[in-house]
Amino acid sequence: MPPKDQGKARQKILDAALHIIRAQGFSATSVDELCQAAGVTKGAFFHHFQTKEDLGVAAAAYFSAFADSIFASAPYRSLSDPLDRVLGYIDFRKAILQGELPNFTCLVGTMVQEAYDTHPAIRDACNKSISDHAAMVEADIADAIASRGLTPEWTAGSLALHTQAVIQGAFVLAKAKHNAEVAVASLEHLRRYVELLFKDARQPSRH
Repeated sequence: MPPKDQGKARQKILDAALHIIRAQGFSATSVDELCQAAGVTKGAFFHHFQTKEDLGVAAAAYFSAFADSIFASAPYRSLSDPLDRVLGYIDFRKAILQGELPNFTCLVGTMVQEAYDTHPAIRDACNKSISDHAAMVEADIADAIASRGLTPEWTAGSLALHTQAVIQGAFVLAKAKHNAEVAVASLEHLRRYVELLFKDARQPSRH
């Protein structure tokens, strides 16, 4: 198989993994199923991934790169006010809750719920994905705090991780109720919460 075709086979497998794992979970997804969906042989699969766990780790990184490209070009990134960017991020997350559940839920959130104890390599890859994404949000939150001269009791990092906790939890509820409405409502609550935090944050008293 020429190198160019090998690269295409790997991408096809990863594309299949993004959809199938988000639809039915990591454990329920077989190598045979991935190969069939990708239109490749098992030999091609094991040429690129020694084990299914290796595929899970690679899929987490692949999904992260895909998500990064979407958020890097999102309209809210061009807003000058960092708080507007934070709120715009939440609005954007709400706006992309479209289509079938596997199309907007999170691959790494899905995998880590299953594999956090049984597959440490996948857990670490998912943690990196979620943490790196939170760091992007954290930078805007930190700038919003600084631009307003605030000294809140909470940190930019903790609020950034809270946004991810709400989003991942919203995905779980969307799966449980099999619709996006509950996720939309959760993100609307998150937006109001962030607005209140910045409204209520005050300089410490100087007694």
